Amino acid sequence: MSETPKLSVVIPVYNEEAVLPTLFTRLYPALDALGISYEIVFVNDGSKDRSVALLRQQFSLRPRETRVVLFHANFGQHSAVMAGLAYARGEYVVTLDADLQNPPEEIGKLVGMLDQGYDYVGTIRQQRQDSWWRRWFSRRINKLREMITPVRITDQGCMMRGYARSVVTALNQTREVNTFIPALASLYAMKPIEVPITHEERFAGNSKYSMYSLIRLNFDLITGFSVVPLQLFSMTGMLVALISAVLFLVLLVRRIWVGSEAEGLFTLFAFVFFLIGVALFGIGLLGEYVGRIYAQVRERPRYIVEAVLEDESNALNRRAQDRVGQELYR
Repeated sequence: MSETPKLSVVIPVYNEEAVLPTLFTRLYPALDALGISYEIVFVNDGSKDRSVALLRQQFSLRPRETRVVLFHANFGQHSAVMAGLAYARGEYVVTLDADLQNPPEEIGKLVGMLDQGYDYVGTIRQQRQDSWWRRWFSRRINKLREMITPVRITDQGCMMRGYARSVVTALNQTREVNTFIPALASLYAMKPIEVPITHEERFAGNSKYSMYSLIRLNFDLITGFSVVPLQLFSMTGMLVALISAVLFLVLLVRRIWVGSEAEGLFTLFAFVFFLIGVALFGIGLLGEYVGRIYAQVRERPRYIVEAVLEDESNALNRRAQDRVGQELYR
């Protein structure tokens, strides 16, 4: 392998002991068939099963092409991918889930697009093998995101994506705590493209994303790339205030010309409860933005690396590249 590989494949791993052996048997032959130099950067995100042992074993079998970053604890998938991007040295970087829903054999398609000069290659899953509610939720949230943010991603939930080194460098310079990598990459890219890829059922185990996690992730995406929710709430508040003023005038005129009334009490209660609900929603929405500011100003590290398994020559090359990067930064 050359000092700087042509391709780096970044794979976050969290409790995937049932999948890893099959992943190894499919991934390495698929990359060998490309005929280019490559490395695979596995990032263990605090797994509680035998994933670390399997990664260590694979590193001992293919040390030149394998690097393993071990987290001190579980920091989340996006932190694991950011760590993989920081440790990746390739001219091209492809991110991939360990669950084999995106076939490793499709990596060559992304590399081909990067060879043509595209700096960001998004993917669109064909004939998705997910549950109906995931597909339905994904379509709805995609439409909502396109309405209120500048991010244009057809299939935001697919992990398999390709990045040129220029985009990876920009991502590594990002200091946001809550980072949605594909969205940022699509904004940083000068020449993006999307390609269709096949999709398979999860080989083993269960998805790490519950419905709550998906809602939380997409809410972070929307609030992280747009202030439109705050603006919509402000306009809603103005509209409610206007309606309330009109209602007050109507009741005042009625009281003068007709007299007071006791009817409509429960309707008034319902209207008041509606206003209280709108106010509470606005407070929660404002709290989301304040929470993001709070998380950012603390400047806590995204992740803590416990150890890195890598070939000694690769380690020396990485340290040399880090020194060069620091000199250029100065």
